[in-house]
Amino acid sequence: MNSASLREAVIDISAISANVELISDLTETDHFLAVVKADGYGHGAAVAARAAMEGGADWLGVIDGNEAAELRAAGIEAPILTWLHSPFEDFATHAELGLDVGVSSIDELNRAAAAGVSNVQIKVDTGLSRNGVVEPEWDSMFELAASLQSSGGPRIRGIFSHLANAGVEADSIQLAAFERASGTASAHGIEPELLHLAATAGAIGFPASRFNLVRVGIGCYGLSPFSGVPSAELGLKPAMQLRTSVVSVRRVPSGSGVSYGHRYRTDRETSLALIPLGYVDGLPRSASNRAKVWINEEKFKVSGTIAMDQLVVDVGDSTVRTGDQAVIFGDPLEGYPSADDWADAAETINYEIVARVGSRVQRRLRES
Repeated sequence: MNSASLREAVIDISAISANVELISDLTETDHFLAVVKADGYGHGAAVAARAAMEGGADWLGVIDGNEAAELRAAGIEAPILTWLHSPFEDFATHAELGLDVGVSSIDELNRAAAAGVSNVQIKVDTGLSRNGVVEPEWDSMFELAASLQSSGGPRIRGIFSHLANAGVEADSIQLAAFERASGTASAHGIEPELLHLAATAGAIGFPASRFNLVRVGIGCYGLSPFSGVPSAELGLKPAMQLRTSVVSVRRVPSGSGVSYGHRYRTDRETSLALIPLGYVDGLPRSASNRAKVWINEEKFKVSGTIAMDQLVVDVGDSTVRTGDQAVIFGDPLEGYPSADDWADAAETINYEIVARVGSRVQRRLRES
């Protein structure tokens, strides 16, 4: 590891492919949409997209036209669905790039039609209370959609929604609502090619929600969507290893205060190792004094406050030298702290741990 790659996120592209293949084999749906929004949850959007398609994904999902344009610029021609748009979006880029537009309102549908978008997918709100057409507006939405479709406007390729993952009862209520929505569409003569409700949690844990397409995000990257259920239990392999090098080691006396606020103070003579990653690189400051770092086959707890660019670990009398590799998180089956471990330390979720890894961290590809 040289100065140009002091901070590395090593991405195991074979793991992404294998995770997609495993979930696809489990769900047995006709279609598999790999969600590569937010730069592929921090793994690299184009890299993740290609690896997911190698594993069997035939659709890709991103938030907006800008993310989709990056995939097209990278030479990716697979079908792409977008679903969160500016209120001023005219959808010209979507039409030009041949994207499927996920619409959540009559206004969005009209704007997509005016831009010459070929395919739209209508998102209905079944209880998550974010975007999506609410039930009192389903009739008018599907009536307009049918009219536009019959007159040469956008084809209604899909109907979709999103589970809240709030438990079996809540998910079942949403499933019933989704079935009502598809029934309403059918009553207006709309028989879409695609019906999809399940993200990773639903795809794995709620078979009735699979329909004929599943949208899988966190599972593609080898992380569990379920609290308290590790990746390995699901057969998934984490695809990201975040690592760096120890940049200094110093011996300090008992009673030495460490980092801002002296939230950690040594209780003996000990050695402190300095790690050049901090909250600007995505490490949550709230994991201070709680998360662990791997160095030379040992795990050491972060000692004191995580700063913008660096953190400190008390390595005691262990043999740790400047230049030794330090792994922040990786595959726990290889002995490293996991993204879940860091999430627990920061009282957040593993999605946030990988997705927030900053642009200063160099991505390096590895095929296992």
